[in-house]
Order: sequence, then C-alpha cells, then structure tokens
Amino acid sequence: MFERDRFTQDCLEAIEGTDDHMAVKELVTRALSDPSAVVSALGEPSRAGPDRIYVSERLTILNLVWGPYMTLLPHNHNMWAVIGIYSGREDNIFWRRVGDPGATRIEAAGAEALSAGDVAPLGKDIVHSVTNPLDRPTGALHVYGGDFFEIARSEWDAETLHEKPYDVEKNMALFERYNAHLDAAE
Repeated sequence: MFERDRFTQDCLEAIEGTDDHMAVKELVTRALSDPSAVVSALGEPSRAGPDRIYVSERLTILNLVWGPYMTLLPHNHNMWAVIGIYSGREDNIFWRRVGDPGATRIEAAGAEALSAGDVAPLGKDIVHSVTNPLDRPTGALHVYGGDFFEIARSEWDAETLHEKPYDVEKNMALFERYNAHLDAAE
C-alpha cells in the first residue's frame, strides 16, 4: 500500500547524509511495483500539473500529471531526479550539449519511453524533454534532490535548440492550456 507520508519520510531518510539518488530510486521502484496502489492513494490522474507532496531545500516530491499529448521543451533540473510512472506513459528525449565546453546548443542523444511501473533516475546534469503521447493524462511520481521550485535552471528553444533561462510562469501556463483542452472535452 502506498502512503504519501510514509513515502516522504522514507525518501528523507534515504538522502540523509548523501546527495546520491540511487536509494530514492529503490523507494520509487518499490512504490511503483504496484501502480494501482499509487493510483488509489493519489487518485486517477485528471488535471495536468504538479501536486506538491513535499517541498524542502533538500527534497521535492511531486505527483506530476501530464495532459494528453502534452510536451515540455528540453530542460534541465540542476539536481538529480527520479521519475516513476504510475499511470499512462511519458516519453523522454535526452539531449547533450554540442560544441565547446559550456556550449548553449544541444542535440538529441537518446530516448526512453516509460510506462506504468517504470522508473528512471536522472543525474543532475541531464537535459531532457517530455511528451505524453496518449489521449489521456499520465501520472508520475517525480522526486528531486532539492527545491525544484527555487533552483535556477535552463530550457532550450524548440526551433533553434539554444539555451535560455527556464520560464516557470510559461511552463505552469502550459499545464493550464492542457487543462482547458480537458475541460472542453468533457
């Protein structure tokens, strides 16, 4: 049985004295061994956006719901992350910087499709884009090694693939646009 508070406490204990995310990966893997238990605890995904389960300077846990066909531009987190899907699918494209050290342009370097029960650890330097390829919301547990909402990070332009500051307001508005599509479909 998945319990939000117990999961949060377990994650906090797992990172005590370390900045390694592999212990958190094991906790997310255990939680996602029964995706239906996570759905029972968090609810069937219905509204796009991040539900803040826990946020502190050392750890953020989100119930993140992607809207149907939603895509988020390439971005980084500047902290480790562990992503586990409990409903639907999340397609990730992984990107790498090209050119001189410190280059601001990226190119595709790989991809991974995550379905219910799948877990992916992301190192602090990973750049990825995310797409929900389904016509329904996708639900995921996202655990980050820091305060996801306060750290400076980057996103990359969809056309030029050049780096720019991450625009929190624009991305939160993107979730609301997808919610408007969901509302119109009801």
